[in-house]
Amino acid sequence: MENTPSLYPATFIKRYKRFFADVLDQQGRTITLHCANTGSMKNCQVEGSACWYSLSDNPKRKLPGTLEIVTTSHGNLAGVNTAKPNHLVREAIETGLVQGLSGYQRIRTEVRYGAENSRIDLLLEDDDMGQCYVEVKNVTLDMGDGLAMFPDAVTSRGAKHLRELMAMVAAGHRAVLFFCVQLTGIKRMEIATDIDPAYAAVMAQAVAAGVEVIAWRADLNANEIKLQEPINCLQDLPVPELSD
Repeated sequence: MENTPSLYPATFIKRYKRFFADVLDQQGRTITLHCANTGSMKNCQVEGSACWYSLSDNPKRKLPGTLEIVTTSHGNLAGVNTAKPNHLVREAIETGLVQGLSGYQRIRTEVRYGAENSRIDLLLEDDDMGQCYVEVKNVTLDMGDGLAMFPDAVTSRGAKHLRELMAMVAAGHRAVLFFCVQLTGIKRMEIATDIDPAYAAVMAQAVAAGVEVIAWRADLNANEIKLQEPINCLQDLPVPELSD
């Protein structure tokens, strides 16, 4: 997908109060941007590094633009706008790029489901193939040497989503956790057990219960962001503790 609106280059200064980021534009002015990322952005806050932002023409917005791409501490580019992955994954499914998720007649978004009052990112439906629940997660934690990890902070919400997906499998549906790795230079992805061991344990249970887990690396630059190719993931999961 093309970057619309266009992105502008800047120099990253700092992120603060979670949703604010200061950058230095090409004219040497400091601009405060919206940071659409609830994670820690670990290894994605390098002062003085290259970054890119978009501007909005919405007069109701308090901030003029959004931080879109940053440079990680390992020199790769990371897409930090968490509003992008759902669009990227949907586009890839609709164009047939993700063959394992192709062939469904309909795609719906943000559909309420589950016992814990959740909304599924993408619900694929087909009269013959049934329903496939797809939860999309954005991955930006660059560990160097081609390794990305998730999550970058403790995520009780992520664990809830895994429980919901397991319930869908138990009900006879297909459920997929789709890691959208918005990082250049990545070859594999693992779960950050040291950051959130509870999430890692639920992940192991989900895989054992039949939840499918896939990861795709995105190619990103100032002009466009698109899913590029699948990568190896979940090579080091803890032993699941399944209830009777």
